[in-house]
Amino acid sequence: MKKVAFITLGCKVNQYETNAMTQQFLQKEYEIIEPTEKADIYIINTCTVTNMSDRKSRQMLRRAKEKNKQAIVVACGCYVQVAKEEVEKIEEIDLIIGNNEKKEIVDIIEKYIKEHKKNEKIEDVMTQKQYVELGEITYTDKTRAVIKVQDGCDRFCSYCIIPYARGRVRSRNPKIVIEEIEKIAKQGIQEVVITGIHIASYGKDFKENYRLIDLLEQINKIDGIKRIRLGSIEPLLITEEFLTRLSKLEKICHQFHLSLQSGCNETLERMNRRYTIEQFKEIVQNLRKTYEDVILTTDIIVGFPQESDQEFEKTYQFLKEIKFYKMHIFKYSPRHGTKAAQMKRQINSETKDKRSQKLIKLSNKNQKEYHEKYIGKEVEVLFEEEKNGYYQGHTKNYILSIIKSDENLENKMLKAKCIKAENDHILLEMSKCNKNVTNA
Repeated sequence: MKKVAFITLGCKVNQYETNAMTQQFLQKEYEIIEPTEKADIYIINTCTVTNMSDRKSRQMLRRAKEKNKQAIVVACGCYVQVAKEEVEKIEEIDLIIGNNEKKEIVDIIEKYIKEHKKNEKIEDVMTQKQYVELGEITYTDKTRAVIKVQDGCDRFCSYCIIPYARGRVRSRNPKIVIEEIEKIAKQGIQEVVITGIHIASYGKDFKENYRLIDLLEQINKIDGIKRIRLGSIEPLLITEEFLTRLSKLEKICHQFHLSLQSGCNETLERMNRRYTIEQFKEIVQNLRKTYEDVILTTDIIVGFPQESDQEFEKTYQFLKEIKFYKMHIFKYSPRHGTKAAQMKRQINSETKDKRSQKLIKLSNKNQKEYHEKYIGKEVEVLFEEEKNGYYQGHTKNYILSIIKSDENLENKMLKAKCIKAENDHILLEMSKCNKNVTNA
């Protein structure tokens, strides 16, 4: 029995696809082990969203061979898809497989073992018209399951390489999505995270008028599922009609990751983002009117080409006004093959570092202040795992919550009172109605 280890970099879509590839190997009676162990086959599911992602992908590919010189090292995923020539130069790699080939990864590897010759198989993702299923998924997480509902992106933001790595929008058959979620509900999993490369585009490639909100309404009816969480969404998805229908779904989590990228209209235009800060602000106001306890998070790029001090200051002031719960700050890095990489007046590293630190400080301040508002209040938490006698989980609006307990709280949804606010979490004590649990 050959041993296989996976190393997964990047987004939840990659996590989902690693899960699917894992099942393919298990069905052929391979043994799946941790990547820290000595394996016969190492599969690195790469990411290319930033230059740092590329670098980390290369590091993981080289390190795999160090664990076992006789092992087969397989590179697959987005970095492989867009940087084939770079990947080919990494001597430690035996096989190169594109995103479309993940569905047949076992057959490709077995053919390599039989023929003993270095090989690559990468189709042009831009020609892919239909969503490709990767096989049956078995979920091992007891509390939460990531559900991929679409692939590809048609937006072509000027800084982003992902459309070239993932291709055009392809939406997954809603019947298959529903069947998959019904299966995991029977396993006792209570929360699903709806993800994709650009989930706001879900359904646009269907002939019939069926979009993301229609799918969410169906998922909301599935017995056993208590929470539906949305992955990163395009702000313009939140129309009046969408929000009106969404607000009627009691299982929707009151946490939304709205990818802003900049708080300056001039910068947004150069990024080819298709909204203004005025539109974004109205969307935020509508969400906060609809959900009293809503938490909003976002992504911000600092040091985008031609971003002046005045433009950055506009972004900073806008972020202070919106007051996100948390901001993921990225320093712009040029991606070969994108329009932004060709723009004049690229920003130096020192300026990017300075701007990044200013926004990180603001984000940390916001998060701590949000947490302090919960002191003395009761929250409902879905507990996920235990660490050193403390159980941790998340509220419906995705605040990390920790409590001390002698009882096993895994996959239990319980109410507890917040007694202390930390920078990245809140500390709880159990409500009196839950007498089996000790206080923090």
